[in-house]
Amino acid sequence: MNRSTILYGAAIALAALLLQWLEFQYTVRFFSTEIYIILIAILFTVLGVWVGNKLTPKKQVAEFQRNEEALSYLGISEREYDVLLLLAEGLSNKEIAESLFVSLNTVKTHLNNLYSKLEVSRRTQAVQKARELRLIA
Repeated sequence: MNRSTILYGAAIALAALLLQWLEFQYTVRFFSTEIYIILIAILFTVLGVWVGNKLTPKKQVAEFQRNEEALSYLGISEREYDVLLLLAEGLSNKEIAESLFVSLNTVKTHLNNLYSKLEVSRRTQAVQKARELRLIA
């Protein structure tokens, strides 16, 4: 019984293989032009991407260096700078206070000092001006 099951399974597998082969032959004959066009398009796409990667120079990303002269000229303290970094990350006043282990009023004082030193009136303006002055990345 075991042998007949194996023979029967092999016969069905062979028949399925024959049907798949016939279907492939029909597809190749019926759609031969389209298949070749698709293969050529794929070949040229891969070739174009490869050549583009080889010929395009790699961009060297300069490492960020904060503008120490601007920091000292504006008189921004280290703690105010820490607040500015967290402000640039989009943290709220409460989150900044928790991150720096200070009170909410201390954060507000640092922010007011930053606003006056940077000559801005909003958080987004402070971050934008700090980026323009290369104080933050």
